[in-house]
Order: sequence, then structure tokens, then C-alpha cells
Amino acid sequence: MKAQVFRGVNQLSYEEVPIPEVAADEVLVQVRVVGLCQSDIKKIRYPLYEPPRIFGHETAGTIAIVGSEVQGWQVGDRVVVLHHIPCMHCNYCLNENFSMCEVYKNITTTAGFAPSGGGFAEYVKVPGHIVRQGGLIPIPDAITFEQASFVEPTNCCLKAIKKARIEHGQTVLVTGAGPIGLMFIMLVNYLGARAIATDLIPSRIAKALQVGAEAAFDARDSDLVTKIQSVTQGMGVDTSLLAVPSEKAFFQALDCTRKGGKILFFAEFPDEVEILLNPNILYRREIDLMGSYSSSYRVQALAADIVFNQRIDVDALVSDRYPLKDLAIAVEQAVSPTPDTYKILIYPES
Repeated sequence: MKAQVFRGVNQLSYEEVPIPEVAADEVLVQVRVVGLCQSDIKKIRYPLYEPPRIFGHETAGTIAIVGSEVQGWQVGDRVVVLHHIPCMHCNYCLNENFSMCEVYKNITTTAGFAPSGGGFAEYVKVPGHIVRQGGLIPIPDAITFEQASFVEPTNCCLKAIKKARIEHGQTVLVTGAGPIGLMFIMLVNYLGARAIATDLIPSRIAKALQVGAEAAFDARDSDLVTKIQSVTQGMGVDTSLLAVPSEKAFFQALDCTRKGGKILFFAEFPDEVEILLNPNILYRREIDLMGSYSSSYRVQALAADIVFNQRIDVDALVSDRYPLKDLAIAVEQAVSPTPDTYKILIYPES
């Protein structure tokens, strides 16, 4: 089969690799579409993992082989593939810190080499643990593979929203109106809260308004804080979601978040970044800082419900589609987006 193999930093090789062999408790899925995620881009562009590997994890496809011990699944079933499932019994899982679970981190789907997601290939193998514990989700007939590929990123965004305890009637600042920021806006609206967005690209500011932001501003606006205060009757927002790894965005969020509010880091910053902060700002204003990484088993069913019942318009997030052989071009576009670049989807040519 064809796959995009990570051979080193910024080195993707479109090559022939063996189709993974399937054990009795495993399933092989033919990949129909896989979303290009910022975490994939980070793994490709920075020396974080030893090559060779095959990345990609926002995967939807069709079951091609079912192991002899697998029950409940048949060849031809259309499925969303979740690349991580926690063990559910370690201390992290018992405290609902599922993404910290060692099983969650170390058992993942694979298309060969060190298991690393495997979605950037024609076929991906799903380990027995993931098959048994709900890591395959059937796709309803009315839902396309494209739409289904949004279940995993929807889960990640929902986890962040739940962690920040965003509620009906609250106001939320979303910094960055890329594909994740736009999804945050949609989900905030779905929960009955109000979203305010910032970005540097005019078309993304307009897009934020199109998908439901109550207001959207240029992040370079010198009057940004004043404008957000005006929109929030002088209070500031209840919660800020940092969807871009920007120090300036963080301090803007700090200025725009009300006393007693929350700031959640969703985007991963470069390791060398250090933010100097007077702790009395947090103490005197009772600001909560928190982070949210990856997905949560607890919101898996809700994420699928939101996508499958089209409670948010994931089609509006898709801007570009590339064949698997052009993954490197897709990565470059994501790193240096055009004014109309949002979510990029990848398709194995078979």
C-alpha cells in the first residue's frame, strides 16, 4: 500500500509499505479520508519523534479485515477510528485525566513502523484494546466520511469547553479563527454561550462571524480591550480559549477576561517560550489558568452525536482537499495559510 512515511524533520516520503498484518483481536480499516491536524504538522516539522513513522489520526474509513476473535464488526462497515483509548482503571483515568494514561499514550493505531496514528496511509490497523473499548464508531448512512472525520477534533474541543465549564449565557473569547477556533465558536454557540473571536487575517475574522461569533476583531487593534469590554457591558469575557500559541494573545486574553474568569491554553507553544507573569494578577483577580490536551473518553458519545446529527456545520470548516501523495504540499499550506485556508483533508488515492 501507499503511505506517507516520516523520514526526518520536514522529510515525508510517499512510498510503498506492507499492509499491516492483523491479529485475531484486531481490525484493518481502509482509510477514506483523514484530517490534517496541527499536532501532525508539529510532529513533521520538529524533532519530536524518531523516524520512521506514519502519522495521521483524524481518520474515517471502511473496515477491510476483521480478526477472527472480533465481534460486532463486519467487512464493509463505515467507521470513525479513534487512535487512543484509555485503560479506565489507572489513577489518571479514575481522576478523568484520560490523556495522561500510559495506555492512552502508548497503544495507538498504526500503518507500520512505531505506532503513531497511521492515518496517512491506505490502510490502518486498529489494536485489540481500541477495538474492544469503543475505539471504532459506526458512521450513519446520511453522514459522509468527510463529516465523520471531525468526530476526533470535536471531542478535543469539547473536552476543553467542558474543562473550562463554559455554560449557557456566558461570553467566551476565542483567540485565533483557524479551523479549531471556528469549531470552538460553533460549539460555544451550541451550548448557548456567546463567542467573540480575534484573528490577524481579515477573511478569518469574517468567517468567524459567518459561523456564529457575536463579534470578531483584528488581534492587532489597539482598542481591542475597550471593544471587548463594550460587548460585555464592561465586565470582560467569562472564559478565554487560546487557540493560537501566541504570547501576545495570552496577554490580550488576560486583559479581556473578567475577574474570577478562566483562561485555557489549547494550542501548544514552542518549548523555548517562557511567559513572565506577575502572580499577583492571578491572585488579586482570581483568574484560573488551565490547559487542555487531546481528547476525553467522557465526551466521546457527545462528540459523535454533535457531528452525526449535524448540530454544528463541519462542512463549513473544510477549505482544501489533497491526495495523499501531496501531503507535504498540504502541510506547507497549513503552515503558511492563504486567506481562505481552514481545514485540510487528505485522501488516499485508492
